[in-house]
Amino acid sequence: MLSERSKKLRLDIIKLSKANGGYHYGGSFSCVEILLTLFDNILDEKSDKFIMSKGHACWGFYVLLHEKGLKPLLEGHPHRDIHNGVEWTTGSEGHGFPAAVGMSLARKIKKQKGKIFVLIGDGECQEGTTWESMLIAAHHKLDNLTVIADFNKIQGSGFVKDILPVDSLGEVAKSIGWEVNEVDGHNIDELKNSMNKNNSRPTLIIAHTIKGKGVSFMENQPKWHANWPSPEYEKKAIEELSK
Repeated sequence: MLSERSKKLRLDIIKLSKANGGYHYGGSFSCVEILLTLFDNILDEKSDKFIMSKGHACWGFYVLLHEKGLKPLLEGHPHRDIHNGVEWTTGSEGHGFPAAVGMSLARKIKKQKGKIFVLIGDGECQEGTTWESMLIAAHHKLDNLTVIADFNKIQGSGFVKDILPVDSLGEVAKSIGWEVNEVDGHNIDELKNSMNKNNSRPTLIIAHTIKGKGVSFMENQPKWHANWPSPEYEKKAIEELSK
C-alpha cells in the first residue's frame, strides 16, 4: 500500500510533467520512495549533496525542489543550477556517478563534512563509467559516498535481463570494497535504515523497485518507460492514485 505522501508525489509528477512536456512516468514512479526518503529523512541541506543521475526520471525531483521553494529549469533532464538544487547536468543514462565520485574525493581531501548521494538507474549500470567510478571510489575508500540504484529491471528499449544483465552489480561492488545493501525500494523504513548507516567505505544500495509503481497499467510495462498518456490514461492514473 502506498502512503498518502507517496500517492501525492505521483499525482504532482503527473500535474507538473504534463504541463511542461514531461513523459518518463515509469522511471519517475519507480523512484518516488527513494526520493522521499532522501528529501524527507536523510539529506542535510547544509552539508549533503544529491545528484539525480537518473536524469529522465527528474519529475519527482523537480516537485520536491519546488516544495523547498526552489525553481529549477523544468526540462526533460536536469541542468546544473546549484542555486536551485541541481548539482549536476544529467541525461538519459546519467553520468552523475563519476561527478559524485569527484565531489566525494574533493571533500575527503579537504576534510569537509557531509555526504554525497547519487541516484542511478539499472540501465545506467551497464555503462563503462559506472564500473570505472566503482573502482575509483573503492580505491580511495570514499566513505562519504552513497549510491542508490533504482533497480526496476526495465530500461528504454526493454527488460534489462534481455539487453545486458547487471545482476552481478552487488557482488562485484562487494568484492572490490563497497558496502552493499539490497532493499525494497518502495519501503521507506528499509531505505532510511540503509541510508543512515555510517560505513568505512563507499555504500551501494540496490533498491528493488517496480517500473511505473502505483498505476496498474504502467507497472512492469516497458512501453511506459517513455510514453505520453492520452487523456483517458491520464484520468485512469489519477483515479487510481486518488483512492
